[in-house]
Formats: sequence, structure tokens, C-alpha cells
Amino acid sequence: MGSGEPLNHPCPMTTYAHRTLLLALSVATVATTVTAAAPVARADAPGTNGPALTWRPCAEPGGLSGQECARLPVPLDYRDPDGPQIGLAVTRVRSERPAARRGTLLVIPGGPGGSGVRMLATKGPALRKAMAGAYDLVSFDPRGVGGSTRAGCELDPADRHLVTLRSWPGPDGEIGGNAARSRRIAEACRRHGGAVLRSFTTVNEARDIDRLRRALGEEKLSAWAHSYGTYVGAVYAQKYPRHTDRWVLDSSGDPDPARVGRGWLANTATGADDRFPDFAAWAADPARESEGLRLARRPADVRPLFLALAAKLDREPKGSSTPGVPLTGNRLRQALQDALESDGLFAEVARLIQQAQDPAAEPVLPDTLAGPLPDQDAAATMATVCNDVRWPASVPAHRRAVAADRARHPLTAGMPVNITPCGFWQAPAEPPTRITADGPSNILMVQNRRDPNTPYFGALKMRRSLGDRARLLTLEHGGHGAYLANGPVCGDRTVTAFLTTGRRPQKDTRCAD
Repeated sequence: MGSGEPLNHPCPMTTYAHRTLLLALSVATVATTVTAAAPVARADAPGTNGPALTWRPCAEPGGLSGQECARLPVPLDYRDPDGPQIGLAVTRVRSERPAARRGTLLVIPGGPGGSGVRMLATKGPALRKAMAGAYDLVSFDPRGVGGSTRAGCELDPADRHLVTLRSWPGPDGEIGGNAARSRRIAEACRRHGGAVLRSFTTVNEARDIDRLRRALGEEKLSAWAHSYGTYVGAVYAQKYPRHTDRWVLDSSGDPDPARVGRGWLANTATGADDRFPDFAAWAADPARESEGLRLARRPADVRPLFLALAAKLDREPKGSSTPGVPLTGNRLRQALQDALESDGLFAEVARLIQQAQDPAAEPVLPDTLAGPLPDQDAAATMATVCNDVRWPASVPAHRRAVAADRARHPLTAGMPVNITPCGFWQAPAEPPTRITADGPSNILMVQNRRDPNTPYFGALKMRRSLGDRARLLTLEHGGHGAYLANGPVCGDRTVTAFLTTGRRPQKDTRCAD
């Protein structure tokens, strides 16, 4: 999830560098209604209704022109609002057409572990063009991420690799090593993370957003929330409904308060199965011949090829171009999970498969698999989901779950239901937020049908929880992240129209490539 995408959430543990790579008009037409078309009223002048923000230019060469940055103080513990403060890195790009400006659009990053500052820098040009001056664009680094106050666990480097932070079972499905590592990681975070690490929760992120709203002097915010950020956005809309304007939830997970984090991870087993046929069709396409990346003559042959290769690497890991880091079956499986997020990543994993098959080739590992995450990044990806809700810790129960899941979903080999450090974490400080239908009807959900990280069936549970507050736009497409990323043009147009004009489908609808 550079800051990593998460251990146990809708964007499981891929780096933000991959997020930046996820960057055909449909004949579908949808009936629309207008919601909140008038300009949004501002609160008092910025800083008078919340902490003052001191903005400075921070645009990078070749980046988003006019980008500014500031630091927002927030309470370490909202039960003691005047007590110790920590700082959040925030960023904005002002509307280039003040006469057209109607408010502030908040970009809520995925993760836990995703950087909103980076997301705005990379997605900002396309978003600014789409919004045509309707908003100031604002985002932030959540607690523990990027330029915000951070915390670490002093984990051993071997425990910070993606395939060890993620609980991939042993080659025979054994999880004893996962359980020992998970306990070791949780104990290290308890010893070294302190109050700062314990403050990394979804509800605190929602509170921080409201503090940012007040610092901006806005009565209401509009938002584009991505992946795990959709849960943050839903929690904010639940706790602060009168401060929401036009709310977009892009690639949502199941909001069941008993299973947040754990359920998201478990659902990725089905998500990988749903998405893999897209990769198989691509890898068997004759067009791959000229690229040297065709893996099979028929799409149906790609899956058994991949599974057999992963099993062989379980038995006989192959040396890679990274000294001391071999290509194992689990590293290959993790590479596939990362690549399923976007068609643009298919070539990377196909090339790795080719190198693994060639006795004379030395596999080149993706950057995400070649070394350990920085300690603070590893801590950030775990802490929020572990702090949000209690996870089960029974090793025998996890062993049974892993055995069943390996049989049902061999692509993910039992990892999505395996034991994690959350099973040995401290008890949550407060219960998770239940998402309900109470609140204004101003939410548009957008969802790819074949999303490997936030599968469609999980998004349907978010849709049911929100009731008449939301409309769902289903995109007959594959990949994670829909708006301005992996979705078809008809989806982009519908989301843009909602944010800029207030027109929203009258009922749940869909569009195709």
C-alpha cells in the first residue's frame, strides 16, 4: 500500500506507485434527477470556525500546477480535544474559475496507508479538467501516512515484506509460522507504537475530516472517496450527514461493523476469481505473441498453468535479480493479486511468469516484492483495521478456514482468511460505526463488476446499508478503482455530471464498455 496500501482492506497491500498506474463511449443513457445544484454555503471565514491553515506552494516539477500544502493540527485523542495535538499534511488546488466555484471537493484516499497528497498530485490534472472549476480540490495524508504524524513498530525487516505482512500460508497450507509472526508483530506494535499508533482509526479519520472542513471554512464538503476511503466516507456521512453535499463512493467494501477489515480481506478470494478471466483472455490473445507475453493458446489454459507454476515455486523457489529474495510461489501469487487491479499491470506479471518458466532467465521482482516496507508504512497499513474492530485469534479455527479456502479459491491459497496481527491486537477503544439509511439522499456509488479488491457482492452490501441515501452505478468492467481509472467513459461521465451539476441516476443503473 512510498506508503503502502493495506494489509487487510479493499486495496490489499499494493503500493501507491501501482495506484498511479491505474490511471468507449457507452450507448447507455440514464434518467437523472438534480440534487443540491445550488452553490454550497460557506461557513465563517477559514480558520474562524476551526484551526487556521497556513498554505505554501508545493507543486513539484511536472506535477499539478498551483498545488499548495499546509499542516492541520488535530487532537491525538478527541476525548481530550485540548490535549496533545498531532499534525496532518493537507493539500489543495484552487479553482481556476472562481465564478464557477461551488465549494470544496475532498479526495479521500484508499488504504489504510494511501496518501491523499500523492493521489491529488497524480489524479489532480484529470480531476481538475473534469470539474472545470466547480471546486477547490483538497486532500490529506491520514494519520500515520506520508507527511502526517507517524508511528512505527520497530519490526524486523523480514516481517515487513509484503508476503510476510500478508499471511500467505506455507506451501502445504500450514499456518504455524503465520501465527507466530502475527503475534510477534502485534506485540512489537504494542510496545513501540504508543498512543499515536492507537489513534489510527477510521472514526478518527472521519473526525479529522470534519476538523479539516471547519478549517477550510466550509459548511459542507463534496467528496470522491476511493477503495478503503469509501468506508471512511460512509462513516463521515453517518456521523456528519448535514455537512455532506455530493458524495461519491468509488469501489466500496462490505460495511458490516463486525467484519470491517477482516471481511474485506476474506472477500478478495472471490474477487480474484471474478477478475482472473480478464487476465487469462489477455494472456492468451494472439496479440501477445509479438510482445513475447502470450502464456497459452486458450484462456482456459492460463489458470492451470499459473497454479502449477506457483506450486513448483513453493517446492523450488527460483533466484531473482534481488539478492537474497527468491521468487517463491507466494511472491508469484502476490504479484498476480497486485496486477489484477488494472489491465495496465497485466504485462508485468505475465513477464514474471515467463521468466519463472525459463530455466535461463533470472526473474525481476516488482518493486513491491523486492524488499521490506519501511517500518512506519508497515505500521500504518495494519493499525487502522486492527484498531477498528476485534479480530478472532484461534489458530485451529484459522487453520480450518485456510484449508477450506485453499480448496475453493486456489489462486489466493488461503491467505484471505488466514490469521493476522489483528488477532493479537489490543481491544478496540470504541465500537465501529454502523452504516445506515439515515441521512440525505446525496450519495452516488460507482463500482466495477469484476473488482479483485472490493468485489461487487461487498459493494451491494454497502448499497443495502445506505438505502435510499444512495444510487449505484454498476460498470461492466474489470479492475479496482472506477472513476478516472479502470472504468468505461460512460461511468466517468455520470460521476462528473453528478459532481458538477447534481444530476444523479433516479435509480440504480449500469453501463458497459
